[in-house]
Amino acid sequence: MTLVLHGGRVWTGDPRRPHATAVAVDGGRITAVGSDTEVRRAAGRAAETFDLAGRTVVPGLQDAHIHPVWGALEALRCDLTGATDAASCVATVREYAATHPGQPWILGGGWTMDCFPGGWPTREPLDAVVPDRPVFLPNADHHSAWVNSAALERAGIDAGTPDPPAGRIERDASGRPTGVLHESAMDLVARLLPPDTVEEQLAALRHAQDHLFRYGITGWQDAIVGAYGGAGDTLAAYRRADAEGLLKARVTGALWWDRDRGPEQLDDLVARRGEPGRRFRATAVKIMQDGVLENGTGALLEPYLDSCGCATGNLGHSNVPAGLLAEAVTRLDAAGFQVHFHAIGDRAVRECLDAVEAAVRANGTRDRRHHIAHVQLIDDADIGRFAALGVAANVQSLWATHHQQTDELTNPLLGEGRAGRQYPFRRLLDSGARLAGGSDWPVTTADPWQAMHVAVHRTEPPGSAHAGWPGSDRPFVPGERLDLTGILRAYTAGSAWVNGNDDEAGLVREGMAADLAVLDRDLFAPDADVAGTRSVLTLVAGEAVHTD
Repeated sequence: MTLVLHGGRVWTGDPRRPHATAVAVDGGRITAVGSDTEVRRAAGRAAETFDLAGRTVVPGLQDAHIHPVWGALEALRCDLTGATDAASCVATVREYAATHPGQPWILGGGWTMDCFPGGWPTREPLDAVVPDRPVFLPNADHHSAWVNSAALERAGIDAGTPDPPAGRIERDASGRPTGVLHESAMDLVARLLPPDTVEEQLAALRHAQDHLFRYGITGWQDAIVGAYGGAGDTLAAYRRADAEGLLKARVTGALWWDRDRGPEQLDDLVARRGEPGRRFRATAVKIMQDGVLENGTGALLEPYLDSCGCATGNLGHSNVPAGLLAEAVTRLDAAGFQVHFHAIGDRAVRECLDAVEAAVRANGTRDRRHHIAHVQLIDDADIGRFAALGVAANVQSLWATHHQQTDELTNPLLGEGRAGRQYPFRRLLDSGARLAGGSDWPVTTADPWQAMHVAVHRTEPPGSAHAGWPGSDRPFVPGERLDLTGILRAYTAGSAWVNGNDDEAGLVREGMAADLAVLDRDLFAPDADVAGTRSVLTLVAGEAVHTD
């Protein structure tokens, strides 16, 4: 049966026909796009009709950098994402522990640095509310974890424990661990956690998929498929969900590059890649090249500053030495893998671009689709290299605002000059770079419409957790704003390209898969609230996976 959506605005994303008022779907495919009259004539009188009543149809959105299973697991455990200060964090842990007396570990996470003076919590408040069981709670960005004394004792971490490579144990003046572990230091405790079962992961995947469909998201790239920071490997869950038809979205998995190993892990990655399934394929590899700026682990070309504005000896940390990174990327590229880089600092971005350049020299011309996620700070000399090397910029635009963590913790470490060059989306786009859109959920909300608001305005979305911060309504580096179609294209065709399914999705065009989102408003009306947008009907290959 043909379905005709008519009487509204259809933003196609197709340069050949950017706008229409109707679209027809049959057999999981888009069969006609055009005016109401054209499409209804092509569909025939027997077609079922859906009156858009002035609302907007867009291609199904895709998230190019997200951790949906982990996000759902944290939401179903000790969820700190709603906490606004230290007291509410501790109260949430106390309540969860009291209502889950049989849990051997208290797990969850989602706290933010701006909840705590100086950015970091300590173990003593956790000890007071959970003295008898270990606690392991990653923060929102998953680059640090808050633990209690029981967890430190279980892992044998004390004043004599050295910092591991690519990690740091937060310590007091006497050298005693304070209860925060950064980067690979998290693994000292994480390796002791009870593993997630496949059943738990499947339940989380179903929860996450339903959550994303409500926003009109029909596909994503899971940015870490492997064990990391206490989270379990989700590969088996994805394969089972795909085989059993539970997975409706189009998903690309980025297999985790173990930073404690070298290129000898390539054979393991090839074996894990296997064959593409119906809706899932593990054709990417994730390399986390640095940490984050707010804890001083993002890799910079020039040193971080101290509280007086003077240069320190800290340049951050490259998780993979530059020479080894170039070798690894060259071998991954030759094996047909897409490389999904994490790079926050300008040195990390340069090292990733240099590695891709080495792969291009060694392996010649091919369809690579490598991409660098986050790109918070890029040296001016490297902006044009994205387009030249065919590397996409995978942007998390929601972060590009004035909020407490940015203004009080990050900007002072960078100084005025570097702080004013963060998240250079407009310069990247103007240079010819391809943009893809991602959320990094559960680091921040999975809501793409809030992220699009920020991309357009560079201010906090109405009603966000940070909207009360002084200056949150003042544009952050306003010269880097995008227009709505620019960021919408990043979340549709851009992310579809990165995810390797642009032959099926990302555009509203005849012959493409009917992956569509019917929004609850006219998105392009002059007074439209982009941040509040939701999908009232989400289709994947013509199947209604969400209705409201």
